[in-house]
Amino acid sequence: MANGVAAALVLTLAICPGAIRAQSYPAKPLHLIVSFPAGAQSDSVARTVAQALSLTLGRPAIVENKPGADGAIGAEAVIKSPPDGYTFLVGTNTAMLGVPTLRKNPPYDPLKSFAGVSLLGRFTLFLYTHPSVPATTFAELVAYARANPGKLNYAAGTATGTVSTAQIVRLAGIDLVQVPYKGDPPAILDLVAGRVQVLFSPSTAPLGHVKQGRLRVLATLGQRRSALAPESPTMAEVGMPSVSAVGWAGLFAPVQVPRELLERLSVEVNGVLKRPDVREQLDRLGFEGQGSTPAELMAYLEEQLAVWRAIVRESGLAQD
Repeated sequence: MANGVAAALVLTLAICPGAIRAQSYPAKPLHLIVSFPAGAQSDSVARTVAQALSLTLGRPAIVENKPGADGAIGAEAVIKSPPDGYTFLVGTNTAMLGVPTLRKNPPYDPLKSFAGVSLLGRFTLFLYTHPSVPATTFAELVAYARANPGKLNYAAGTATGTVSTAQIVRLAGIDLVQVPYKGDPPAILDLVAGRVQVLFSPSTAPLGHVKQGRLRVLATLGQRRSALAPESPTMAEVGMPSVSAVGWAGLFAPVQVPRELLERLSVEVNGVLKRPDVREQLDRLGFEGQGSTPAELMAYLEEQLAVWRAIVRESGLAQD
């Protein structure tokens, strides 16, 4: 009898090694790589999710910041990491869409280099302006920009902000001057100082300046108005329903990570995103939490790459 049980156990282990591996996973801390500095919007989202995951998994989920090269440094660090299911990228538009579409020779193909775990959700982008611009509505901003071509500078702090602004410039028939920044924090400082006049950003940090009259918010990019700025209309409400770039974040692993580990972690991430306390924290960041299966995330990535390639082509954005 004992020999029969032992034989059955050996057979089970031989037939289902993935299932056994998934049951014992994780056995050590997870590392979540963020391609932006600490304090950035994606960093705050990653830390909220990581803290909840740590409690759920019983293992630490550690956030590591690897900013630079428009997100490519963090992305490549994950691609080159051991495919053991312990290193992940909190991938946003910058690394997953901006690098592949805005560069002539991108260092990686996200569809071939990564495996999806789960969508994390979507950012709300806000269109901020400096009070020196004589416009309190989006229509007034467009009218002023048309009457003063090349006079307004817009800060390009993230790939999403850059592509969204480029699409608006083309659709509205206006001329704005791009001023590139290494992330939104320095762009926000210059916007408050008036060195640039326009910023499209997922950051909610400028909303404090809006309340104090140092900045204005003229519109939001999302399907509905944000509770953080309910007076701010959506781009569809101001007559720009064709603005199609959206801000989002997902959790990705190196492409060789075993599928059963991805699916195991995906279930845990989706569970965390449904928790009321986590949703409340993400809402305060202007981020709508939403999970997915690994396959759904990769399908969404493929869809978004097609959208961005079309925007880049139609807007004439220069490629590095």
